[in-house]
Amino acid sequence: MIPHGIAIGIGITALTAALLIAGYFRSRRHRLYPLYGWMGIASLVCAEVLMFRGVDPVATYFTPIAWTAYILVADAAVLAISGRSRLNDAPLVLGRIALLSIPLWLIFEAYNLRLHNWTYVGVPREWPSALLGYGWSFATIFPAIFETSDLIQAILPPLPGRPWRISRNGEIVLVAIGAACLIVPVALPPHTGAYLFGIVWIGFFLLLDPLNHWLHLPSFIGDFSEGFRRRACGFFLAGWVCGWLWEFWNYWAAAKWRYTFPLMQREKIFEMPVVGFLGFLPFALECFCMYVTAAWLAGWVKRVK
Repeated sequence: MIPHGIAIGIGITALTAALLIAGYFRSRRHRLYPLYGWMGIASLVCAEVLMFRGVDPVATYFTPIAWTAYILVADAAVLAISGRSRLNDAPLVLGRIALLSIPLWLIFEAYNLRLHNWTYVGVPREWPSALLGYGWSFATIFPAIFETSDLIQAILPPLPGRPWRISRNGEIVLVAIGAACLIVPVALPPHTGAYLFGIVWIGFFLLLDPLNHWLHLPSFIGDFSEGFRRRACGFFLAGWVCGWLWEFWNYWAAAKWRYTFPLMQREKIFEMPVVGFLGFLPFALECFCMYVTAAWLAGWVKRVK
């Protein structure tokens, strides 16, 4: 018998995937689904079969394999809907997102060293194999969020709205709150700060989005000031989609993460305590903000006057 939490997780994940697929078929405009997307689907299915049979190295590296395949699947869907996609039109940009994904995720790993909210099990002991697993997995995080956001934005209906502007003083307040969210959890004793890890998932968003706006870089605040809501909705919902897929695929993988933060450990869906799923929504927003800032520092994103 499937445990109750796992059954709920499978149901929500299946419903989420079904809504994406339905949105794809509703939005597609007579374009063939690209070959590399079919290759991604085939790779994902094969990886699932080999993982459930415990066949290595697929069982151990299932997480990065699954997400690499998913990125191909999502990108191909975006191309079939809109005629443009990151992999087809800007592969260098997608490569930069993957490259920056590693050090940007390591920031959260640094927080975890002090706050101990998750741990990894089943990772190979040999350091070259472990580095491959960690590096490959971390490199898929931001691309998966961006590709999912692209797909959601491609299938969303029009989202008209009036411009909504935040005053400069309001932006300063957001920056201050964001900085506090990032500082307070590590300033407190670890056993207390562990309860506050959740605010780290909104801290970079609150801190960096106003800064990006001041620097005339892409930002959600700038989007809202022009009445543009699609990108914010795309990334917010991408957090939901990717959160469920991450936990769904992680649960059965041989090398996985387990959550140890001190909240709702008895109320889990897959490996994640229920409350933890709320963190995926703002996390996707701050993935965008962190990438824009990092890419600007690297000289890959230019200011828009």
